[in-house]
Amino acid sequence: MIALLSRRITSLLVTLLAVSLLVFVIMELLPGDPASIMLGTSATPETLAALRHDLGLDQPLILRYGRWLAGALSGDLGQSYTYGVPVAGLLLERLAVTLPLAVMAIVLSLLVAVPFGVLAASHRGRLLDVAASIFSQASVAVPAFWVALLLIILFSTRLGWMPAGGFPGWEAGALPAFRALLLPAIALALPQAGVLTRVTRSAMLDTLHEDFARTALAKGLSPSFVLWRHVLPNALVPILTILGLQFTFLVAGAVLVENVFNLPGLGRLAYQALSQRDVIVMQDVVLLFSGLVLIVNFLVDLSYLAIDPRMRSGT
Repeated sequence: MIALLSRRITSLLVTLLAVSLLVFVIMELLPGDPASIMLGTSATPETLAALRHDLGLDQPLILRYGRWLAGALSGDLGQSYTYGVPVAGLLLERLAVTLPLAVMAIVLSLLVAVPFGVLAASHRGRLLDVAASIFSQASVAVPAFWVALLLIILFSTRLGWMPAGGFPGWEAGALPAFRALLLPAIALALPQAGVLTRVTRSAMLDTLHEDFARTALAKGLSPSFVLWRHVLPNALVPILTILGLQFTFLVAGAVLVENVFNLPGLGRLAYQALSQRDVIVMQDVVLLFSGLVLIVNFLVDLSYLAIDPRMRSGT
């Protein structure tokens, strides 16, 4: 058990180090000079050289990477070229919007997909199963940003029930913040719920044919009890696997959805930093996104140990 955890933690750290190097190299290959963008086209070569020296852009690539990595490990993520403030505080401020949004989207996706998938498997070939199939295909085919626009038109413009965009801040209260995040969370959750519904149905159908399920039914247990108490827990491994992978798509979708709803989250920050060529902010945002995805997948791996006793023994 301890050896398995040690291997997983080591793999997590090595992967994060490789991702940091990849992110740094890709940011360096992007066209444009941050100093030129900050000073404009009228800047003299002497002024550009001085600013590049102040920003450390004239140092060797490997030295800049080492300095950035050391700062990231110590919590010093540098200072934004555009905003002129420490990046760490900027990321924490924006994370307070993106992280609750992602959690709400995952919870909504689970609340829709798991019951729908279980019921579709138990009614295979009937109307409910067909409805689940149509829902899965339609929700996956529709882009999240298009769903976001439809939600704004319906619930904000026409009905006036929900705000069309913006974020009041958590200091304004939990209810106003929740209202501001609800429509974006639905827009993010809908495509993921379609995928998760299909995976849940497939996993349930595979598990229903296992010997333990047939034995439980033969003992006289009710089909619904067997379905929810015995079959669903044994079908959780593929469901959790897809759930961990979906976090990556939620992070990517947040960039578009946050811009549609004008939310001050990490996705909008990444878009603004890219358009303004704020390299240090882009590097830190992408590294934070990558770290969150790796940590979520690590937690999914740990959940396997709790669900499947065979993995705790390394078999």
